[in-house]
Amino acid sequence: MTDFSKIIDKAKELEQKMRESQEKIKNISVEGSSGSDSVKVTLNGDGEMIKILISDEILKEDKSILEDLILAAHNNAKEKLKSKTTEEISKATGGIGIPGFKWPL
Repeated sequence: MTDFSKIIDKAKELEQKMRESQEKIKNISVEGSSGSDSVKVTLNGDGEMIKILISDEILKEDKSILEDLILAAHNNAKEKLKSKTTEEISKATGGIGIPGFKWPL
């Protein structure tokens, strides 16, 4: 019975660490950029865009170029967010991957 108790205790400990990680992840802010920093996008830990900066110079460009730069900056920020959240989850789980777990949800 004690082995089962240890497993339950470890599961509770992991659950608490995951909760703490989720709170830390919510407070993460990442910035992605494109076009030599002419477009910058900031995402929060939930993957929501919270800020976008577009330089005056790039506004003179064709609309399709601006659209591509916004997409590229967003994708850059999303990749950075994925890296930071994976790092945070890895800290909580001690490097043990949790199959099927993705953050942000």
